[in-house]
Amino acid sequence: MAGGSRPTMKDVARTARVSLKTVSRVVNGEPTVAPDLAARVHAAVESLHYRPHLGASMLRRNDRRTRTIGVLLADLAGPFSAALHRAIADEASLRDVQVLAGSTDEDPHRERELTAAFTQRHADGLIVAPSGPDQCHLRSLTDIPVVLVDRPSPGLPADTILATNTAGAHDAVRHMLARGHRRIAFLGDHDGVATVRDRYRGYLTALTDAGVPAVEPLGWAEATALALLDGPTPPTAIFTAHHLLTIDAVRALRLRGLHRRIALVGFDDFPAADLLDPGITVVAQDPARMGRTAARALLERIDGMTGPPREFWIPTNLIRRGSGEIPPPVAG
Repeated sequence: MAGGSRPTMKDVARTARVSLKTVSRVVNGEPTVAPDLAARVHAAVESLHYRPHLGASMLRRNDRRTRTIGVLLADLAGPFSAALHRAIADEASLRDVQVLAGSTDEDPHRERELTAAFTQRHADGLIVAPSGPDQCHLRSLTDIPVVLVDRPSPGLPADTILATNTAGAHDAVRHMLARGHRRIAFLGDHDGVATVRDRYRGYLTALTDAGVPAVEPLGWAEATALALLDGPTPPTAIFTAHHLLTIDAVRALRLRGLHRRIALVGFDDFPAADLLDPGITVVAQDPARMGRTAARALLERIDGMTGPPREFWIPTNLIRRGSGEIPPPVAG
């Protein structure tokens, strides 16, 4: 081996005093090698700091798999995506499969770039939270399976893992209606995202069922919440479409000194929501279960499962902590 050059499989075979074929079998995890020979190969690999070339290893394998999958989520730093990613990685590791992951930042162009990058690295399949309505780049992937998580993609025939967004939002609004609220505002953004539309649908359905008019949504963020609170007929309760909006609403309520007078329920749990005063009532998703389900579905497809696309619905859970239980003001 030349000084400073990367060790090769031939170097491992020479050091371990075995054939090149034996090294190949050990490196690719084949169980047909005698234990003493396998031990010599592993010792040589460690002493030489040998790292197999992924592309070449894939070509030598009969199934041509790289034992990697790609995961494209909105924001890997966010609590929901982080928990989702961790569950996918944990489930994949049980099958000795590695995960390549990236954040799309809700940018369809970024999603296309990551899809191309992961497929160029010969990922065996993809788990994607779609960031836009046009998924033609995913429809063109005829040679590897795709599983959608958190959001559907109309026209893309793929297994899909979804939370019960509409039902969860309906339960949240009905919870506030049961406490006497009749002016409940909705804060949402990204109206092109299916999850937000589904949560708004649940909000509207709950109000319609109760014969209560909706408060016209005004957009998102702290400024919107302040505009609602400062208006001529402020709401007595607020329902937010995701955890970032919930945090904006909390800030706005505290700025106006109304956090103990106006009810608040947010969709998605977030760190420290239970430590605030009052604690924040939330519709909690189960990202760990969603991630495990997505990974299992994708690995089943990679293993050759055929058949029509499947939908997996993961239930949400209303967690009562105080903010959603604040009653409306007594009419004077």
